[in-house]
Amino acid sequence: MDYKKFLKNYFHYLSYFYGYLRYRIFIAFGISLLVGLLDGIGLALFIPLFKLITAESNAAEVGTNEDFISNIVINQLGITPNLTNIFLLIFVFFSLKGLSKFIETFIRIIYQQYFIRKIRISNIDLLSCYDFQKFLKTNAGRIQNTFSGEVNRVNVAYNYYFKSVQFGVLVLVYVSLALGSDWKFTLFTVVGGIFINFSYKVLYKRTKYFSKKLTIQSHIFQNLLVQKIHLFKYLKATGLNDLYGEKLKTNITEIEGIQRKMGMVDALLGAIREPLTILVVFGAIFLNMYFFDEVVGSILLSLILLYRGITFFMAMQEQWNLFLGVSGSLENMQSFTQELKLGRERNGTEIFKGFKEKLQFKDLSFEFDSEQKVLRNINLNIYKNETLAIVGESGAGKSTFLNIISGLLLPGSGKYLIDETSIEHLDLYSFKKHIGYIVQDATIFNDTIYNNISFWAPKTPENYARFLKAIEKAAILDYIMNLPKKEDSLLGFNGINISGGQKQRLSIARELYKEVDFLLMDEATSALDGETESLIQQNINLLKGQFTIIIIAHRLATIKNADRIILMKNGTINAIGNFEKLMETSEEFREMVLLQNL
Repeated sequence: MDYKKFLKNYFHYLSYFYGYLRYRIFIAFGISLLVGLLDGIGLALFIPLFKLITAESNAAEVGTNEDFISNIVINQLGITPNLTNIFLLIFVFFSLKGLSKFIETFIRIIYQQYFIRKIRISNIDLLSCYDFQKFLKTNAGRIQNTFSGEVNRVNVAYNYYFKSVQFGVLVLVYVSLALGSDWKFTLFTVVGGIFINFSYKVLYKRTKYFSKKLTIQSHIFQNLLVQKIHLFKYLKATGLNDLYGEKLKTNITEIEGIQRKMGMVDALLGAIREPLTILVVFGAIFLNMYFFDEVVGSILLSLILLYRGITFFMAMQEQWNLFLGVSGSLENMQSFTQELKLGRERNGTEIFKGFKEKLQFKDLSFEFDSEQKVLRNINLNIYKNETLAIVGESGAGKSTFLNIISGLLLPGSGKYLIDETSIEHLDLYSFKKHIGYIVQDATIFNDTIYNNISFWAPKTPENYARFLKAIEKAAILDYIMNLPKKEDSLLGFNGINISGGQKQRLSIARELYKEVDFLLMDEATSALDGETESLIQQNINLLKGQFTIIIIAHRLATIKNADRIILMKNGTINAIGNFEKLMETSEEFREMVLLQNL
């Protein structure tokens, strides 16, 4: 027998769940077993009860070999087997079962939340560490669907799977007890409890209330998640992925709290059902005895147990079939998580504590998947607090070079040194926290101005002072302070409530709030009109000498004041110098200037 194939076919899913839940699986199985045992013993105690009721035996004859389960319980507890004592004993056992059922249901909800939370948080962490080059080739739709709809289906799969396992455990318990019972008993008591539903109305209202709250929080989570994917490049380049991930985790915790309350209601519904049902059964028995003068005979305990077993066996089949209907989502989640793990970006261990002297590029080259090289033999030094502009036609390698500078991409060959430390040895997360990244489509979050700039930092006096300093440097202080709600004004999705120039100023203010060493600008003003672009450029000029500024620009008017300008062509540095020098020495640069009528 091929044991590996056997384990893969029958325990593949169990192994996956165990990878997240560990010992919790055995706790869940143990409680299911306890529920079945308490239920079976409680049912077995009906035998001496009905014998006493029908006067078929006296107290001394209640325990016989035919009902050894109840005999063992009565003898071990040392109680007098009269009607009242046995009634109380049955009620106690079923109440204990109800308590165990409550614990079982509540623990299942808690473990289910734990399982889904572990999946979501681990995948958020893995996505934050995902290699940017691999991300460029990833289907964004799959990422979004897996994090949202597929996670919900995995949640359903978990529920169906463990219900089927739970029912399987109960089937084993009931069958085992039935084998040891007295098969002479033939009467089965039909439990009537439809009226019990009337007592659930208050609980149903609470469930409906929590369901609405859960929907609202889920909408918020989806909104945050869409922004994380849409703004992945910015968050990755600036080292803010982890911080934004913490915001997502906070929302997950809020959703978990609502689900826990819903779980409490669900557990309570399951816990009180059978104790109330038992009271109904006893009420029917005493009505038959005292009001209708009818004799209630002994019941067939084995039939009850087997009926229970058959019922749960059928339910187990139903749950397993439902599980198979969503097992594809479970398998997709497994492969998706594995891809994120395999695509983790390389990262060094040396902590970056601040830029001191220069960036060095020695014979640096880069290519995507062994295709034509995008960058070739780049040799360059970029000095602290220098303003460097990068120009060139589309496809010259400008953005790729900026991505390497920021650590989004690592060199294919050659060296990239930051203060004599190789980028491969550097802890990239600590390095990126010192980078301000401003792109053509300004990065604006659907939140307040303060939260956009401070990145949800608490509004302490110290942080608020940093906020004011940042917006003053970005030349947007007056605009914000003249708004009705000032820094608490909402910006709308992607900054729909403000102009392009205001978006860019806010983007610059956010990077200044971080107190960065580098300001990287990738076509930061190309989408603006000439007047607004000129105003933004004046703001940038005021920052010159305070930061190491690296600008990619098509409009050459915006980089006339740069300390040096690099002209790139076909992935190489074609010329380098300040504006006046390039006008003298580079024919291609002169042609670019003439085309733009400068």
